[in-house]
Amino acid sequence: MPKRIFTFRRGAADRTADAAEALGLKGANLALLASLDLPVPPGFTIATSAWREAGAKGEGLPPTLRGDIRDGIEWLEGVTGRRFDGDERPLLLAVRTSARAQMPGVAETVLDLGLNDRTVDVLAAELSDAAFAYRSYRRFIESYAGLVLGADPSDFEEIADREQEEKGWETEPGDVAGWRALIGRFHAFVEEELGSVVPQTPLEQFMDVVEASFRSWRNPVAMAHRHLHGIPESAGLAVTAHAMIFNERNAKSGTGRAFSRDLRSGISRVTGEFGLGTGAGAAIGVMPRRLDLADLANGRAGEFPADLAELTAHVRRLEAHVGDAVEVDFMVGDGELFLMQSRVARRSAGEAVRIAVELVGEGMIGEEEAILRIDPASLDELLHPTIERGPDLVVLGRGMPASPGAASGEIVFSAERAQAVSAEGRAVILVRSETTPEDIHGMHVAEGVLTIRGGTTSHAAVVARGIGKPCVTGVGSLRLNTETQTLHAGARVLKAGDRITIDGSSGEVIDGAVKLMRPALTGDFATLMEFADRARRMGVRTNAETPHEARSARAFGAEGIGLCRTEHMFFEGERIRAMREMILAPDEAGRREALAKLLPYQRSDFVELFEIMAGLPVMIRLLDPPLHEFLPKGESEIAETAAMLEIGAELVAQRVAALSEFNPMLGHRGCRLAISYPEIVEVQARAIFEAAIEAGDATGKAVVPEIMVPLVGLRKELDFVKARIDHVHRLVTAERGRSVDYLVGTMIELPRAVVRADTIAEVADFFSFGTNDLTQMVFGISRDDAANFLSTYMRQGIVERDPFTTVDVDGVGELIAIAVEKARRTKPDISLGVCGEQGGDPASIAFFEQTGLDYVSCSPFRVPIARLAAAQSAIRANRALKGRSRRQDS
Repeated sequence: MPKRIFTFRRGAADRTADAAEALGLKGANLALLASLDLPVPPGFTIATSAWREAGAKGEGLPPTLRGDIRDGIEWLEGVTGRRFDGDERPLLLAVRTSARAQMPGVAETVLDLGLNDRTVDVLAAELSDAAFAYRSYRRFIESYAGLVLGADPSDFEEIADREQEEKGWETEPGDVAGWRALIGRFHAFVEEELGSVVPQTPLEQFMDVVEASFRSWRNPVAMAHRHLHGIPESAGLAVTAHAMIFNERNAKSGTGRAFSRDLRSGISRVTGEFGLGTGAGAAIGVMPRRLDLADLANGRAGEFPADLAELTAHVRRLEAHVGDAVEVDFMVGDGELFLMQSRVARRSAGEAVRIAVELVGEGMIGEEEAILRIDPASLDELLHPTIERGPDLVVLGRGMPASPGAASGEIVFSAERAQAVSAEGRAVILVRSETTPEDIHGMHVAEGVLTIRGGTTSHAAVVARGIGKPCVTGVGSLRLNTETQTLHAGARVLKAGDRITIDGSSGEVIDGAVKLMRPALTGDFATLMEFADRARRMGVRTNAETPHEARSARAFGAEGIGLCRTEHMFFEGERIRAMREMILAPDEAGRREALAKLLPYQRSDFVELFEIMAGLPVMIRLLDPPLHEFLPKGESEIAETAAMLEIGAELVAQRVAALSEFNPMLGHRGCRLAISYPEIVEVQARAIFEAAIEAGDATGKAVVPEIMVPLVGLRKELDFVKARIDHVHRLVTAERGRSVDYLVGTMIELPRAVVRADTIAEVADFFSFGTNDLTQMVFGISRDDAANFLSTYMRQGIVERDPFTTVDVDGVGELIAIAVEKARRTKPDISLGVCGEQGGDPASIAFFEQTGLDYVSCSPFRVPIARLAAAQSAIRANRALKGRSRRQDS
């Protein structure tokens, strides 16, 4: 059987190559710290293999595991010089559960395990603090009952409140009799209401907690998180136990978190927070004094109850070991420093970019490493709006700027309400006293998060930064009344549904909705993009039809337009009227007359796009959707259209009926329209060529339009349409006395086009893979209806990801690879790209790099993501190639 128990102490640790997989994040981290000879509390980890073994048996903890646990306890007793249930210096444990990744829903930490009705008095005598010992015992009973027996923590709070009202015991912290009476009430409640007892044997306590921790892997919150992030059920969890640190005991104790860098500036400077312990008489968990580590380093170190220089040295050593900014959780128990956890510092996207660029500047890492350290999807956070400042802003309160960006929305006071209101299409701000893992689903749908308590490292702050949501925490000037569901800002009282704005960069909470603006992507972001552009091979274009989209995409670094859907230009005002007139015309002459009205609109649209792109490629897709999409729907719309066009409503209704199709996606659309009504192609081609001439004259840069023929499955279809385009080009050249270079190609979106790619490539100048329709064709499912069952497929493990979001490598991807190979065999220099939604998905971009596509095209605000993802894919591909070469040489 695999090893079940892994021990650790300062200077020595049992570790495995896959430490996080075997020991969970917490166990692996403590083992790492111990192996680096850093101060950690001694302990051991029950590995994930033990969870799998226990789950397979299905009968609680197997005897072999119980025996290993007893051995682990004996080892820890020998290391600490303490004994479980000892008459002197009893061994008390903190028990922490973790998996290979952060996992909401699994068992919470259980502290003070080992206390019972006898050892609590032994601990009180050892520490000379009965109140502290009994508060610890109270906490253990509550956490044990909650985890093992499913008790509601509020039940114990009610018992304590009643006891205080009846006897006033808590006003006298040294009143041991009062504490014993309260503990007695707790025991009675567990026995009478829960039908159980809190064991008096520490070993039994420990076995129960481990078994309950194992069960927590399958609670609904944990299962939902695993499904969302693709973590398999078999991964399992680990349980780590270590000697207790009394970090809340006195003024020489406390808890803190240190960062090796100032995350905002990226400068190498230890920062963070530390909360002093409170001493006798105060409730456990209260940390009234928060100290800033940067302030302490600037002359106030005397207020830190341990060696601040020692902590700083440990943090710097960890940064050097990891090669990145780190954050370190630590505790001080009666003046003794312990490191509890270390990780690469959690940071916002802006902070991650800043630190990566700073590390390059310091020579710690190279440009490629900086590129690889940034999650491309996280760049979306940098595109969040900021507040447009003005004199009319009413600031309701100020808190901690916990996650950057700004957002406006209606106030909601629960995660459930956030989901409900968001589902109605309304923006919400989730307002809580503080958030917990159970609020995550509400945080995901909210525009931003506001908490009354907490700091920059609170749950709300960490989660919000991770998902790219604006967040403000610790707004102590605001008061939340949960009973009346109101938020009080001085005399101002806000209720659910009222609108507020939060600024996660300044910490401000502002009354009402204010105007927001997009940030300029300069400074460190621009530097990172320069790194990426030097590293990537694939080009990055944008999908755009409007001048606003095109300008936005250029600002984000788009290298042209990879898809301009011309049908989107026909749905407004006089354009839709002319379009309907064309469709309803009785003959070709009537259609040409109506199309002549559309020509100026099309030409002006293309001129503006060509000018914005200033010589960069612009790929224009000819009319693609079936004509019925442009016609009126319903009797009132039909009557209105008939009156506008001065024709009979019955005639309009007949034409609508004649054009309706059972399956329009597979019907009279794309190149089929162009073949049936070649006059449509001719007008669009004329608009393109005339616009190219005008824009070229205006910008002084030659325009080479790329004309895409949609839905081609037969070589002869492309032959037919291209002949019409070439004919129009000759006419325009003769009329204007000027010739325009241009390319004609097709969108590969049909399986037949894939298998005949070599033949179609004989006439095509380019292929653009339309992965949206290709995915529909390959799977035989509609992306508009697939949500009804794809979520079930992902939940059941039938598919790992939505194939309309990330390319299906084994099916759709295989067809793309076949088409690429066939096309390049015929025409080695043919341009190959992708313009479907997957063009902005990092995982898909990695596949497109492997397949050898020349560019991807995506929505404007995903262009920076695609630029970075393309760079990462190129770097990894080059490293893999070098690795293969080295292996071959050896």
